[in-house]
Amino acid sequence: MFPDAGEVQELVRTKGLFSFYEDGHQECCRVRKVRPLRRALRGLRAWITGQRKDQSPGTRASIPVVQVDPSFEGLDGGAGSLIKWNPVANVDGKDIWTFLRTMDVPVNSLHAQGFVSIGCEPCTRPVLPGQHEREGRWWWEDAKAKECGLHKGNIDKDGQAAAPKPANGNGAAGAPDIFESPAVVSLTRAGIENLLRLEKRAEPWLVVLYAPWCPFCQAMEASYVELADKLAGAGVKVAKFRADGEQKPFAQAELQLQSFPTVLLFPTRTARPIKYPSEKRDVDSLLAFVNSLR
Repeated sequence: MFPDAGEVQELVRTKGLFSFYEDGHQECCRVRKVRPLRRALRGLRAWITGQRKDQSPGTRASIPVVQVDPSFEGLDGGAGSLIKWNPVANVDGKDIWTFLRTMDVPVNSLHAQGFVSIGCEPCTRPVLPGQHEREGRWWWEDAKAKECGLHKGNIDKDGQAAAPKPANGNGAAGAPDIFESPAVVSLTRAGIENLLRLEKRAEPWLVVLYAPWCPFCQAMEASYVELADKLAGAGVKVAKFRADGEQKPFAQAELQLQSFPTVLLFPTRTARPIKYPSEKRDVDSLLAFVNSLR
């Protein structure tokens, strides 16, 4: 798997190669790791991870052995379409190493050099004797931030098992934005109100109502961006409108918002938008919806 070359180019041109040392690793990880994984998982019904509770007691202490994936979508699309299996969740790290040595299992040679937890080269260094294995990851950041986002749905907060935020919640104002692509127009409140007022539009608009913190919005990000790329130059505008926080009452009253994400099509000849009715949010399903109504 490879990250999208255009996204990497935009990140590096805008912020340089090592911006994560200044503003945190999440954006780089999202482009280079999380989005490629989303694309890979979209063709599967289940995946297996090596997460353990003792890897990071501050964030992974409540990992279940088997779960419905809280962040990503699988082959059928929509929430609940992917199973996540964490078979060594309850196994201690020392027991893992005892097994590996007893069974003479080949391991990465970097382990012998002190790299207990191995990540990307600029963000990983060996740990000292007595240090926790995750101390070598993003060592310049706070201990509570030592996650790349691949297992965001499992992160504990204040000792509570992480779960998807309720779709009717107001969300977190500081969450990194999503659906960021040159092919996706970011609408302001005034912009979407203008769309609502038009009885006839020059071209149809597809708009996702979203909240950046919503795991189901995050899970459909890759599909929506890919759809926007497919529709570029095809006479359909693709846009996003952040509908949480203070915009939520307006979105509920005027835009049919009940849960995140909500996808609306504003046709050329109909004043009111048409709500996408399915939980399937893969590219083909969304494209079929657009083509049937455009």
